[in-house]
Amino acid sequence: MKRICVVAGARPNFVKLAPLVRAIGNSNDATFELVYTGREDDPSLEPSIFDDLQMPRPHVFLGVDSENLNDITAQVMGAFDRYLDQHPADVVIVVDDLASTMAAAITTKKRGVKLAHLVAGTRSFDINMPKEVNRLVIDSLSDYLFTAGIKSKSIASREQSDDSSQTFLVGNILMDTLRFNLQRFKKPNFDIEPGNYLVLTLNRRALLADTEQLTLILKTITEAAASTPIIAPLRTPAYEVVQQLMPSFPLCQPLPYLEFGWLTAHAKGIITDSGNVAEEATFNGVPCITLNNYTEHQETVSIGSNVLVGGDIDLLRSSVNDMVKGQWKKCALPEYWDGRTSERIVSILASPLK
Repeated sequence: MKRICVVAGARPNFVKLAPLVRAIGNSNDATFELVYTGREDDPSLEPSIFDDLQMPRPHVFLGVDSENLNDITAQVMGAFDRYLDQHPADVVIVVDDLASTMAAAITTKKRGVKLAHLVAGTRSFDINMPKEVNRLVIDSLSDYLFTAGIKSKSIASREQSDDSSQTFLVGNILMDTLRFNLQRFKKPNFDIEPGNYLVLTLNRRALLADTEQLTLILKTITEAAASTPIIAPLRTPAYEVVQQLMPSFPLCQPLPYLEFGWLTAHAKGIITDSGNVAEEATFNGVPCITLNNYTEHQETVSIGSNVLVGGDIDLLRSSVNDMVKGQWKKCALPEYWDGRTSERIVSILASPLK
């Protein structure tokens, strides 16, 4: 029976890992421990998150807490190395592209343990982005590269540095989480009519730091939305930045997972800088505007409901106008975004690498 260590580095990781740890728990071929690199009292983890996702709390909290990416890398490497001394694993699974994810990946390979990367092969092709560096390092070290789409599978396969590594197109695991929770979503205590409001989310540091551009974006959204209500459940520091720039902007506190899921699933449209939110919008068939000039999952644009506007204010204005008027492109669900990704992953992990 394989011993699998599953590593999470931030709140969004748990949304992707919930179906995977359930699938491993239901398997007769593996056992797992869930490790969180942060603190047990991390304020970004709302008390209801694990119940909402129907997943266990982490078995171990490494307790790393820092804003400096290099400090995080060093601290996680040390703490995770000590963890593996006491808890040997056959496979370590890391997800996405955080500094803590890269640190756990490096430590895993230094110990000769098999490494699996969930959501491998995603690229912005901007080497000045710290996350892009993390992605390159993690993918180059991984033995199992689990990709969400055809394009990311092609990238991961092309860049492999070790002939023993294998790339697997397993689909988008966020869809597993959405399918599992569709009937569990809860309407927030807002006076809103389904299909008649817009949702705004922001979290990208570079955008929050460019206050002049952000102010222009917020004003454009407000003007183009006209009488359509806007709901912006922002987390710190985005909440504080927007509140300071535009005190009148319709902000609200962050929502629990099940309420946020209901909000985005029933929106008229979504404006975001989050790849995860854009992917969920494609699953739900909700029009989505992404405030980036790239996306890690091109399928959300070529097949799904997503439109990239980057910093183009005129395109943002026209896109919001189209969204409000209901004049949006037709969309479909990309291949393998069927809610069975976690089952594929467990099946692969249970078999020996070729």
